[in-house]
Amino acid sequence: MSGRRQPTTRPHAPDDQAPRDPVVAYVRMSTDHQKYSTENQLDVLRRYADDRGYEIIRVYEDSGRSGLRLDGREALQSLIAAVSAGQADFQAILVYDVSRWGRFQNADEGAYHEYVCSRAGIRVHYCGEQFENDGSIGSNLLKTVKRVMAGEYSRELSVKVFAGQCRLVELGYRQGGHPGYGLRRMLIDEQGSPKGELSKGERKSLQTDRVVLIPGPEAECDIVREIYALFVLRGLSETQIAALLNARGVLTDFDRPWTRAAVHQILINEKYIGHNIFNRVSFKLKQRRVKNPREMWIRANDAFPAIVEEALFLRARQIVDARSQHLSDDDLLTRLRGLLQQKGVLSGFIIDECETMPSSGAYRHRFGSLLRAYQLIGYDPERDYRYIEINRRLRAAHPQFVADIISGIQTAGGKAEVDAATQLICVNGEFALSVILARCSATLAGSLRWHVRLDTGLVPDITIAVRMDEFNRGPQDYFLLPSLDITSEKLRLSEQNGLGLDAYRFDTLDYLFLMSRRAQLVEAL
Repeated sequence: MSGRRQPTTRPHAPDDQAPRDPVVAYVRMSTDHQKYSTENQLDVLRRYADDRGYEIIRVYEDSGRSGLRLDGREALQSLIAAVSAGQADFQAILVYDVSRWGRFQNADEGAYHEYVCSRAGIRVHYCGEQFENDGSIGSNLLKTVKRVMAGEYSRELSVKVFAGQCRLVELGYRQGGHPGYGLRRMLIDEQGSPKGELSKGERKSLQTDRVVLIPGPEAECDIVREIYALFVLRGLSETQIAALLNARGVLTDFDRPWTRAAVHQILINEKYIGHNIFNRVSFKLKQRRVKNPREMWIRANDAFPAIVEEALFLRARQIVDARSQHLSDDDLLTRLRGLLQQKGVLSGFIIDECETMPSSGAYRHRFGSLLRAYQLIGYDPERDYRYIEINRRLRAAHPQFVADIISGIQTAGGKAEVDAATQLICVNGEFALSVILARCSATLAGSLRWHVRLDTGLVPDITIAVRMDEFNRGPQDYFLLPSLDITSEKLRLSEQNGLGLDAYRFDTLDYLFLMSRRAQLVEAL
């Protein structure tokens, strides 16, 4: 049975008088704390429908969805698609207010979606507003003001949230993210008293609790200090250090072999000298992700116990910075051309793994993006090379997806842990899960496609295929693929796949979490 959330039909009181005009209701509740829940919105919409002789035949509901953008709001997308395709069996759309329709940062975007409905003869009623959406000059002016206010509310909230996060960072509290090799997260209460160490995937449950970083096992801390000593005092490169650790069988905090990039991240992160850093990357209002310069970072020095001496860290930073600071733009591009001649192709991974090259981040910082640097040296890949950047982000995001799934299972009452040998998630000691992030790509005709390569060699009981959204920024939905039914090594998913595959599609992983919950059996006397 599919987990797709369908527009729900809610019973309406019968009317023995004149037949009522069919309408649909759209309700939305964001992830922030709203004054009106979806049920409260529906109460207003039902009263509005009763007063005007309408019958609500369906309810389109987006719960826990931000109004900043249309993507991710499947109910509204489905509603507008039905209207655009001429398949609407209703005469109007009831919405609580303009902000429930959306808090789009461009007010014209909300107006456009309403225009699509109006063009098809479907009127949008804002039932909780103090004006009738009748097309008059007054209502159009008020709508425009309301749309701008809705977007401005999100901007103001973003500013307030960011200011609050900055304040907590300055007080020494950790704001999300994986702690890193050699470090652990400690949960403390509002008085600053330790409550316990957080495991992978665990999160704080009380709003007043805070998280700080503490040194991890001494063996890991010794490895971190050794990495700095090898790099600064003995002059070994990141690749040589990674090879040395791998030869000794030392694994990273994700139980994986070391790479040049993994060693490099330890050498440049100030948390190893106890500094709390925030705002290195901005992704405000779900717009463009921006890598901020160091002067924009929010910091709290000496917030955590240091693992490495600050003087040693600064020497390591000088070595890393010197690789690119003394190189002009022409020097950087000359080296990139040389690497292209040597390898035949270019990618962020190829650049990062080359000892004589500055990091791919240096090219992004200097030229804005790797693609721009490629263009400047006349490198025009036969295919769209943006997929390399996307794959890099997905590889970095995969551990957090695994941690979130483990956390969801544990919250539901199950047990889950990652098998170090196979990287599968073992649930309750009974079945194994594999997690795959499926990159979204578009055909020449504009249709969306997802290619899924299953881990058939590991034989997981269930493969969780996370379909990323159109922009590969977050999950669109999930396919829970049991190995008993899905025997192919590769799947090519489209937007609509038929019952044979879409029966395994779910909007969230709530069903999986419910399935993993242990049941209490009462012994009969």
